[in-house]
Amino acid sequence: MSDPAKPQGAAKVENPSALSRFLTATELDIRLIGMIGALLLIWFGFHFYGEIFLDQGRFLTPRNLWNLSVQTASIGVMATGMVLVIITRNIDLSVGSMIGVIGMAMGLLQAEILPQYLGLGHWAIPILAVITGLALGAAIGALHGWLIAYREIPSFIVTLGGLMVWRGMAFQAANGRTISPLDEKFKLLGGGPYGSIGASASWIFGAVACVGVLALLYNNRKNSRRFGFSLRPMWAEGFLATVGCAMILGAVLLVNAYPLPKGILKQMGRESGEDLTDQFISHGFAIPVLILVAVGVAMTFLMTRTRFGRYVYAIGGNPEAAALAGINTRWMTLKIFALMGLLTGIASVIASARLNSATNALGTLDELYVIAAAVIGGTSLAGGMGTIYGAILGALVMQSLLSGMVLIGFDSSIQRMVVGSVLVIAVWIDTVYRKRAK
Repeated sequence: MSDPAKPQGAAKVENPSALSRFLTATELDIRLIGMIGALLLIWFGFHFYGEIFLDQGRFLTPRNLWNLSVQTASIGVMATGMVLVIITRNIDLSVGSMIGVIGMAMGLLQAEILPQYLGLGHWAIPILAVITGLALGAAIGALHGWLIAYREIPSFIVTLGGLMVWRGMAFQAANGRTISPLDEKFKLLGGGPYGSIGASASWIFGAVACVGVLALLYNNRKNSRRFGFSLRPMWAEGFLATVGCAMILGAVLLVNAYPLPKGILKQMGRESGEDLTDQFISHGFAIPVLILVAVGVAMTFLMTRTRFGRYVYAIGGNPEAAALAGINTRWMTLKIFALMGLLTGIASVIASARLNSATNALGTLDELYVIAAAVIGGTSLAGGMGTIYGAILGALVMQSLLSGMVLIGFDSSIQRMVVGSVLVIAVWIDTVYRKRAK
């Protein structure tokens, strides 16, 4: 007969499963593991579908995965900002249209305005264009935040209006014209054969990133010991260090396995006076990917190591309690939307540079992909929960779906159906997860 004083299910607590002990020791989030599993399933699924039905598996190739990383960059950058917006129980539907109007402003500056005063090809043109794009994005975001926080207009309405206003303004700015080509130096920010850092610099970046992982684990362990928190077992620390460095070095090997095309090698050979057509010269990491990494690191630091990040989570958890605790929730809301606008400006630089043109249609439907990336990455629409790395991984999942469907020949209508279904499923999973966590 069981002891009535003993809680029911105590045996399960005393004898947890091996998986439970592993997750407890490594402190890994089960949702993160689930997203990685889903990503691998998507990758292998599309690759073997191509092998079986199309006689060519093109997904798991260095070329496609390199292009996939570049395509993910702009969505990933905006998704890191959308995490903050959704955590605080708001939404931003205008980011796609903001990309269009910011890109058009930068295109007009480079092609028509600045050359009149500085001369065509002046070194300052791309710098001034980028600064203008970032400032314009922050200003638009601050305007949205002011309307939401100080005029108490719901964020859905403000940004829905922004979606239409900024798209119309992008059209009016150039009367529907496409502005192209853009400055040659500006184009490097969009990736491509010249917008990458090469093999040697990629290995240096990988080595620095591995040192960063080790330093982060060491610092976390030192702080845990300092404040009396429980420490991870050394085998768990070693496992995390090994997996982290292995993933980084694997990424370096992947991007270095994608060679420059022969046409580019011939052009480089003519410029240098050497025959490079038979040489293997790697792309290395694309500049947009490095921008995404830098934004991800900066936003993670902002959310986990600063007062600003703590305030964001506090507002998302309980806005009324946060206000009573002395947090200026209105000013915080304005700053969050201004930051979202700044990140949208960065994404617009990447998108327009990659396209080498500014069009009024730039960024169409990006608001859907950004919101989906944040939600797939674990950001709760109920507020108070979300991570930067989860949003970036969600952007990679979303872009993998789109890229895979293009490779196997799905038309745009089916792509939209799949993306919409994935978004609904992600919200449903979040709802189930929150109910079980209570």
